[in-house]
Amino acid sequence: MDWIAILRIPVWTALGAVLLLALMLLDSLTTKYRDFQEIREGNTAVTARFVLKLIAQAYILGQSIAKSGDLWEALVISVVSFVVLFIVEWLFRIGLAAAGGIKLEEGIHEGKVNYALFAGSLHLAGALIIGAV
Repeated sequence: MDWIAILRIPVWTALGAVLLLALMLLDSLTTKYRDFQEIREGNTAVTARFVLKLIAQAYILGQSIAKSGDLWEALVISVVSFVVLFIVEWLFRIGLAAAGGIKLEEGIHEGKVNYALFAGSLHLAGALIIGAV
């Protein structure tokens, strides 16, 4: 039995959890509303978007770890991926507002779950693409 490989599990898990927490805290700072307050108050749309984005980031981190022998490389790839997903979401927000009058962030804040699912699906689609690289 390879004890070093077994000991890597809690270390990689802990660092991955810290990174995901940090990324989600950063993400919450980029919205015009307060994610955690909205979640506490029962805004299902904010919760749905947050959960889908968390799943997307966790998928990317998992793929990074699986494809990398180096933890730091996996963490850096996950951070870069977070930035890429943030830019993609921002571009879609601008495009949807201009083309169709759909304001994702406002709709999510207002509790429109369909807006949240659309925004979250952008992150999941991006994660699947990034994870394949």
